[in-house]
Amino acid sequence: MSKTIRPTTLRLRLLAALTALALLGGCATLSEDNGFGSVQGAAQAQLGKDLKWVRTDAERAAVAVEVKDMLAKELTADTAVQVALLNNPGLQATYGELGIAEAALVQAGRLRNPGFSFARLARGDVVEIERRFLFDLLGLLTLPARTEIEARRFEQTRLKVTAEVLRVAADTRRAYYSSVAAQEAVRYMEDVKLAAEAGAELAQRMARAGNWSRLDQAREQVFYAEVAAAHARVRQAAVAERERLARLLGLQSGAGLRLPARLPELPAAPRELPDVEAAAVAQRLDVEMAKKDVEGLAKSLGLTRATRFVNVLEAGYLRNSETGEPRQTGYEIELNIPIFDFGSAKVARAEGLYLQAVNRLAETAVAARSQVREAYHGYRTAFELARHYRDEIVPLRKRISEENLLRYNGMLIGVFELLADARSQMAGVNASIEALRDFWIAESELELAMTAGGGRGTGMTAALPAAEAGGGH
Repeated sequence: MSKTIRPTTLRLRLLAALTALALLGGCATLSEDNGFGSVQGAAQAQLGKDLKWVRTDAERAAVAVEVKDMLAKELTADTAVQVALLNNPGLQATYGELGIAEAALVQAGRLRNPGFSFARLARGDVVEIERRFLFDLLGLLTLPARTEIEARRFEQTRLKVTAEVLRVAADTRRAYYSSVAAQEAVRYMEDVKLAAEAGAELAQRMARAGNWSRLDQAREQVFYAEVAAAHARVRQAAVAERERLARLLGLQSGAGLRLPARLPELPAAPRELPDVEAAAVAQRLDVEMAKKDVEGLAKSLGLTRATRFVNVLEAGYLRNSETGEPRQTGYEIELNIPIFDFGSAKVARAEGLYLQAVNRLAETAVAARSQVREAYHGYRTAFELARHYRDEIVPLRKRISEENLLRYNGMLIGVFELLADARSQMAGVNASIEALRDFWIAESELELAMTAGGGRGTGMTAALPAAEAGGGH
């Protein structure tokens, strides 16, 4: 015996089903850390450093104490990176992108609120009441696709934030090595300036006594003037590098930084990376972001094709009553009729964006391979140059200086030849410092090229004037 379902029961079941779907659509919630834990894990794996997203006064105070303890000691490159990751305000602002992207993801997983309308119309003694309940049926049908698209966008944001963390770490290492090298260059330039000043004063005395020509005196004087100018440039470069490091560390001033007197020693051998290109393409974040972009647009294209004709689709339950008349019940579906816009332009735009994303992915992969090859070649070249200065040029300069000192003690050369040789040796030492600095910066560039991409070139400090300007006497 068949069972007849009464209209009232059917309406109640329909309303219950729509209510359940609405509740399911609104159950998506924000996470406690907005996905920051995955960025922390990536930083720990790539850098071996801790990250903290400072969002409360208590957290800010704890980070300030931790940073103060690290800065109380002599700063190392690893400590500088850790301070920057904890205290850099720009990086803290970047973490906010995670919350924004997750909010968009949660919003995409929620249905639009249902609508209810009530109307009361009177015509003489006749009163008509209309009740309408509207539900976003199209939003329900496209909910999984929209959620998946926003999930990919959130993943892209996570990769973007991770890449920014790696860039700040690389920038901090570059600034640290440049600052230490600039400080060391100032010290050696001061020695060169003292030697040039002594030579200029001695030349002036000998010219007054008639034992030195005006041409030779002018050569010594101009060399001293050039050294004084170079000394000022090097000191300014040291201040600029220190302040750049302070900005990355999130400090108000770089005056209190305790930097070591010398750069770290050159390692025994360079890193061997036979599959550097494959490793870069597999782990570079910009390549991964380009892949996510292609996947997201592909999904978006499919969604566009499915809804090209259905721009507005709403289902509604109607219930009308009129005085003295039977109650009216039923349902209503509203949609736009594609008379003027068939959606072809929207589909063509989506297809164009997808093809553009595919080509950009290919471009990103090509650029990644090229950049990592360039960075690895620069790293190996910088190592060879630094080792060449350490093992060949500096020892030879030292040997020449020792031989000239013996010749001076035997009265075979004069004091000006000895001063000229001292200036040459100091110039060689300064070039050796620059070569060692360039190696450590090249290593940071290589790390960045293999993970996040977008490396930067290194800057050179002011060059010493030619030592031969005061020699040859």
